[in-house]
Amino acid sequence: MTTQVVDTAAPGPRARGRRPRAGARHWYAWAMCAPVVIVTLVLVGYPLARGVYLSLTDATEATMGRTIGMNTIPSTYEFVGLSNYAGIVTSAEFLTRLGWTVTWTVVCVALHYGLGLGLAMLLNRPLRLRSLYRVLLVLPWAVPAFVSAFIWRYLLNGEFGVVNAMLRAAGLGGIDWLDDPLWAKVSVIAVNVWLGVPFMMLALLGGLQAIPRELYEAAEVDGATPWRRFRHITLPGLRPVAGTVVLLGTIWTFNQFPVIYLVTRGGPGGSSEILVTYAYRQAFEGIRDYSGSAAWGVLILALLVVMAVVYRRALRTRGEAW
Repeated sequence: MTTQVVDTAAPGPRARGRRPRAGARHWYAWAMCAPVVIVTLVLVGYPLARGVYLSLTDATEATMGRTIGMNTIPSTYEFVGLSNYAGIVTSAEFLTRLGWTVTWTVVCVALHYGLGLGLAMLLNRPLRLRSLYRVLLVLPWAVPAFVSAFIWRYLLNGEFGVVNAMLRAAGLGGIDWLDDPLWAKVSVIAVNVWLGVPFMMLALLGGLQAIPRELYEAAEVDGATPWRRFRHITLPGLRPVAGTVVLLGTIWTFNQFPVIYLVTRGGPGGSSEILVTYAYRQAFEGIRDYSGSAAWGVLILALLVVMAVVYRRALRTRGEAW
């Protein structure tokens, strides 16, 4: 009988040197990713780092360096550490803006999800002209947000607006949609819901179509009512999709600048101002406080990061992957 000897000795230095490195083996993938990484660093990374640096200084319009004709004025701002953050967090302005921003976000996202789910379930059923209804319902999302904001500002104008004209034609009095603090908040919520429902509807419609029909048929055979089928089949089946779209909707609504700024200008009297519009005013209106605006921006980013981490952990504790 012949015994075959297998050489199990470690490869020599030459053999090891011939192994391709990970970078050389995947050079094509790195080359495809490089432009995106470079653009992201230039458009996001540098402004973010610059904003964090400015938030630690006392930079304003008066202390920033600039060039006027042939004269160059150097920067005179100084490093002040965390004093900008301390001033913001301890101010009544921050608590007021944060409270309204959270209320605005929760109400809008809840209406986005509720109305979007209702429309998605309606379009998931056999329906005549269903494709036409889908196109019509997606139109608000397809129109740019700033265009929609300008249209709604005209529609809600207290004197010449179409909405008040319809109310007066029906024998009712007009409403100061944009000039009354309460109605201004109602108006921006309504506009944002009109803009955000189509995205939620499409995402949830895709989730509904991914749920096996056999589950509903088996539940119907077992005598389950429509409510029980919705509670025990539809909602659990939508959790993977719902978790993602609710998080995205929360981030987008929290930072929804066009609706607030273009519809009400943050008014009246700053009553509808949210955190991002207030940070914008700090940097671009009046005596421009660049350091204060940067500090507001960093705080907004920190709040969103904390919210996303808490939300993700909550999903994990419920056994959902995200």
